[in-house]
Amino acid sequence: MSKLIGGKVCEEFTPGYYGVCAIGGMLSAGTTHLAITPLDVLKVNMQVHPIKYSSISTCFTTLLREQGPSAFWRGWAGKFFGYGVQGACRFGLYEYFKKVYSNVLVDQNKSLIFFASSASAEVIANVALCPFEAIKVRVQAQPHFAKGLSDGFPRIYASEGLHGFYRGLIPLLGRNIPCISQSLTLYSVDVNLYISYEICTYM
Repeated sequence: MSKLIGGKVCEEFTPGYYGVCAIGGMLSAGTTHLAITPLDVLKVNMQVHPIKYSSISTCFTTLLREQGPSAFWRGWAGKFFGYGVQGACRFGLYEYFKKVYSNVLVDQNKSLIFFASSASAEVIANVALCPFEAIKVRVQAQPHFAKGLSDGFPRIYASEGLHGFYRGLIPLLGRNIPCISQSLTLYSVDVNLYISYEICTYM
């Protein structure tokens, strides 16, 4: 089976195919998360300072008054690059693991293969995201901690070591694995049913 990408045929389950999936995931995830940075700033500050920020409107007006409009874009680099890396791993490795598990679990239901593939890819994707997320939260909730990734990485490493980058890994995995595994599994099952229907229709 082959896919038509950019006017050229890209064979499915080849390095080029995995690369295209990874780039697509990186661009889509990175840009969408970048766009919602202001909402993320509000969420993080309300979670870290629940007494000071009792509502969205209070948080918005207080941050705007105390720190100015630029406060709502604090941590943008962590979101863009962090979620870009996560998206690349999520979608590129998902396709890779689908091929691996299809070869290993030959007689198993496709849904199981899709679920195992998405869960495996999501574990790696979240391990890659976690350091960026750790810096992003610090930058958003503690304005004087660091300006961004360039000074955030060495500061966390100097004070907490590698462990500091992965403090929130377990909650991150607990939140994302069930959600993404279910989403990608249902999407893949639906796409395969649609393809089968089209094939049967034109036979």
